[in-house]
Formats: sequence, structure tokens, C-alpha cells
Amino acid sequence: MMQIENVVSDRGSKYAVSGGQATDKSEALAFVKHLKRKKKYAKATHNSWAVILPDGTPIKNDDGESGAGMLILRMLERAELKGQVVVVTRWYGGVHLGGDRFRHVQTCVRSYLAALGDMR
Repeated sequence: MMQIENVVSDRGSKYAVSGGQATDKSEALAFVKHLKRKKKYAKATHNSWAVILPDGTPIKNDDGESGAGMLILRMLERAELKGQVVVVTRWYGGVHLGGDRFRHVQTCVRSYLAALGDMR
């Protein structure tokens, strides 16, 4: 499991990214459940995630942040990354960010992919 906290902070909203191995849907769901065992992540407004299983099956969940799961999924496809669930967590700061929220999700996923690349 890898976690990068305080990736983006904008108008009170804070973002983090987490990820780890997932070879099937149950592992992806277990990863998110494990993440939410930490009180800080359980209290987050959104834990949007996506994974491309080793067999190529895409799975995503917006967790109320409309479109975020698909954005993460597209970035995983571009990076040709399979078997890694990536979760972008947002703590809402009270101000609507509009389209900027998608930029922030991208920044989080890029940070995760860069850190993963550094580990390989």
C-alpha cells in the first residue's frame, strides 16, 4: 500500500492518493474498506477509485464525486497499469471547485504513478 497525503489543497478542500495491488474486484473493495478503517479516510467526503484488473476488466467508483472514477480509469489505461487500485480522497472544504476538481484528481493520480515509477 502506498499513500501520498496533502497532494493538493484548494479553497479548503484537501486531496490525497492511495493505491495498492488488486487482482480482482473483491481485493479492490477490500483495499478501499481497509483505507476507510483509518478514521481520517472514513470521514472524507469522497474516496473515488478505479482499477484495471489483470484480465483487462475495468472497475470504477465515483463515491459521489461525479466523473472522478472514469478519470482515474482513463489515466490507468493510458499508463497501461493493471492490477493496481488507485483511490483519490477528497475532504470537502466548503467551496465548490467546479472543473478544477478534475484537475486535482489528475494531479493526484499523476503523483501516484510517478511514485510507483520511482519504486520500480
